[in-house]
Amino acid sequence: MGIGLEAVTALSPTGDSRAGEVLRLRREISRMQRRRSDDALLPLDPAFASLLPEEGLLTGTAYTVSPSPSLVLALLSAASRKGHWSAVVGMPTLGVEAAAAFGIDLTRLILVPEPADRWLAATSALAEVVPLIVVHPGSRARDADVSRLSARLRDRGCTLLVTESSAGEWPQSEGSIRIDGPHWHGLGAGWGLLSDCTVTVTARTRRAPQPSRVQVRLPGSRGLVEALSSELQGVEQAQRGPELTALPSLPPEASPQNTVPDLELSLWAEAG
Repeated sequence: MGIGLEAVTALSPTGDSRAGEVLRLRREISRMQRRRSDDALLPLDPAFASLLPEEGLLTGTAYTVSPSPSLVLALLSAASRKGHWSAVVGMPTLGVEAAAAFGIDLTRLILVPEPADRWLAATSALAEVVPLIVVHPGSRARDADVSRLSARLRDRGCTLLVTESSAGEWPQSEGSIRIDGPHWHGLGAGWGLLSDCTVTVTARTRRAPQPSRVQVRLPGSRGLVEALSSELQGVEQAQRGPELTALPSLPPEASPQNTVPDLELSLWAEAG
């Protein structure tokens, strides 16, 4: 059916070690994973529970997501903690230490960092045995290939998260999960260390076309996703804006030598 293991072999020259590795992974995982998921939903982190009407990712479907490593890892984390296998295709800069910090079981995580033009074949092959896959498309997929992959997702009960690219939203997508408005904490005026980042996560689906939003720390101070209370959300909103205000205008008769140092001291005092 469609692009699968046979296509991986056909597209690969003889002796291509990458194609052989995909085949080896398939045989290895098949011994530990059911061929078809019996679950209607894959779990999400509690911080994301209110984003989707079902409070989880529908199996057998695809979602378009922002190409943010933190978002990708946060979306994988809950399913991994429940014992599900997951795979990431075409994201060579994804850090395994960060994945572990999000609670992802590295022994059940498959990484295909650089599949090149075989990204679709690798994704389709993995969909036979892995219930949750993230893929960053290396090129635009043909409509016929998208339809075949969608049929395989439904048949196997696999959920696909496709990172948004220049091609836009993934065709036949069940919905989208995106982040915007990142605001990092920890830096002052020339000093400090980045500690955590506040973002707004927005989701839309076919069943719930009106956008649903949550504000979270992604990552939080411990490297995990952290939900914000309504009080903290108000504080975060109030704190957004320029770090330093513009210098006030000086009267023409003011002496720059006498006034500028005072202004600088005032700004340093405001900064901390």
